[in-house]
Amino acid sequence: MTGAVIGLDHVQVAAPPGCEEDARRFYGELLGLEELDKPPTLAVRGGVWFRVGEHQLHVGVADGFTPAAKAHPALRVASPAELERLADRLGEHGVHVRWADPGEIPGVSRLFLADPWGNRVELVA
Repeated sequence: MTGAVIGLDHVQVAAPPGCEEDARRFYGELLGLEELDKPPTLAVRGGVWFRVGEHQLHVGVADGFTPAAKAHPALRVASPAELERLADRLGEHGVHVRWADPGEIPGVSRLFLADPWGNRVELVA
């Protein structure tokens, strides 16, 4: 069966219980993602959903949470200049960023950071 999967709807990252305010600060305020309303039946589970272009990033609560050190979302930034500005903004707020070697993927600027719970996040321009 070819063509049944037509796109990506959302990516979920896990976080510990009580993560909502840190999620709003990090993904909403610092990265500038728009928060989405969760359906009431899912809102009782905790967590926060965000819009990322045409897709979504879900921060879901996981009991016994362990951060993802390798698996990660890669969020596209509008331009290398905007990526630089965002990296500066993150640094001003105490977020450590690590730039990738520019020769790894020619023509692509990218950096890595950790969300408030230690999950790996990549920003790409």
